[in-house]
Amino acid sequence: MAQRYGGQFSPDPDSTEVQAPQTRPLEASFRGRSPARYGARINILFLLPLLVFLTVFFQPVTEMITDFAGAAVLLLAAWLLRDGVRAEDAYNERKVARRPAIPRKIFASVLTGVGVGLLIFGGQWTVLNAGLVGTLAGALHLFSFGLDPLKDKGLEGVDQFQTDRVARKIEEAEALLAGMSDAIRRAGDRQLETRVEAFQATARDMFRTVEEDPRDLTQARKYLGVYLTGARDATVKFADLYARDRDPSVRADYVTLLDDLETNFAARTKRMLVTDRSDLDVEIDVLRDRLNRDNLHIET
Repeated sequence: MAQRYGGQFSPDPDSTEVQAPQTRPLEASFRGRSPARYGARINILFLLPLLVFLTVFFQPVTEMITDFAGAAVLLLAAWLLRDGVRAEDAYNERKVARRPAIPRKIFASVLTGVGVGLLIFGGQWTVLNAGLVGTLAGALHLFSFGLDPLKDKGLEGVDQFQTDRVARKIEEAEALLAGMSDAIRRAGDRQLETRVEAFQATARDMFRTVEEDPRDLTQARKYLGVYLTGARDATVKFADLYARDRDPSVRADYVTLLDDLETNFAARTKRMLVTDRSDLDVEIDVLRDRLNRDNLHIET
């Protein structure tokens, strides 16, 4: 009776499961993250168009279709706004980044104006009033949430070719990390999701190091490509297998893989930082030698 209960659907793992040690505390997955911007306001924008259902079925068919179209456009605008804010946050986190290919926030403002105009038009059948209110709604939306990033962001003193290489490689690596997150959710194990997020935080440390010095891309290319691709593929296969039979040995093997990956990524990042420090020391020594020689010439 004193034995702690545990099972497949318990919050804690079963006592018979093999537990791999966690190399990071649970809060490590939140390192470097910030709360989602405009989260509550965006959720409200998803809910407001649904109010149309309170009155739409008591109107003639033409007005009903117009109101449905306006609500659908507003929902699309809210979806574009949410993706636009996420893209902007990712852009702001990176030191080297390309502007979003689609200005989602600007499109969301335009669609908000169109959606509100359709709702006003369906209720009053006045083009002038619908146009004025829709324009005002779009302008207020743009004022509230701002513009999308409209230019690429790089480092001073780094040529555009290197900047594009780094930005493109980081985008590909972020896509691989997103694939890992999508796959591990299918396993239905919150502890593993946290463990994957901890590894992703270590990988992003390498991303930031490469962005600060694009010359490190040569050293990190295999990690950002081959190793992350293998980690994503292993996560997909593990999630499919573990969701079927919940084998604790498979789980332990996967955690061990994450430990090895995290250790190697952290070691490579540290090595790149040491290399950067060595390059700085060489530059300082060369500059000091030149200063000493110039001082000797001045004295003579």
